[in-house]
Amino acid sequence: MTKKPIIGISANEVEDSGEKLHNLPINYLPAGYVRGVQLAGGLPILLPIGTKEDAIEYVTQIDKLVLTGGQNVNPKWYQEKLSFDASLMSTKRDEFELALINETMRQKKPIFAVCRGLQLINVALGGTLHQDLSQRTPEPVIHMQDPIPREEPTHKIRTEEGSSLRQIYGENTSVNSFHFQSIKELAPSLKVAAISEDNIIEGIESNSTISPILGVQWHPDFAYEAIEQEREIFKFVVNEL
Repeated sequence: MTKKPIIGISANEVEDSGEKLHNLPINYLPAGYVRGVQLAGGLPILLPIGTKEDAIEYVTQIDKLVLTGGQNVNPKWYQEKLSFDASLMSTKRDEFELALINETMRQKKPIFAVCRGLQLINVALGGTLHQDLSQRTPEPVIHMQDPIPREEPTHKIRTEEGSSLRQIYGENTSVNSFHFQSIKELAPSLKVAAISEDNIIEGIESNSTISPILGVQWHPDFAYEAIEQEREIFKFVVNEL
């Protein structure tokens, strides 16, 4: 029997889960990550927020890391002052996931980063972020599409020639969009793999000197049931990255 690749997926947490879950504190992640990995033939493992020591143990036991979406990234990691509501970030989560990134790269294992994950890995490698795209006036492309259904593509991107994203999506495609932050200065060890109509970096890859990294600003986990290419990216991550 062929061993399934073990895919560690970073989890989020909330102290009060609401009445439906009896207001319990919970660790969680959107089911699309789990199901996307399962459909691609991988074995998903949830990685709850923990210590730096936990991060080392987790990475030792997985084959690949998936960094999920969620809160804004604390700008202190790229030496800027906070310009948004502090309740929108989780420094505790940042610290743990930065430890995951560092250890995964030390062990030279692949990383797939989605939305916040793309932003955090850029910061971890020396890049910076636009703290709030919605402050642009006028906003040329809407990057937070809520309340439009999450699986529905709302803006166009162009993939870079020779990139993994070009193989999966073709030269031009449309994607969903649920982010306030984006890459401003790209980390030196990363390269652009896709860009939006308003020149926001929508996809990244690592150069050949570090661990394999693929990042997307959109959410394949929201659209994998509706769109074939979003299933294909999970297959690529699990089986080829």
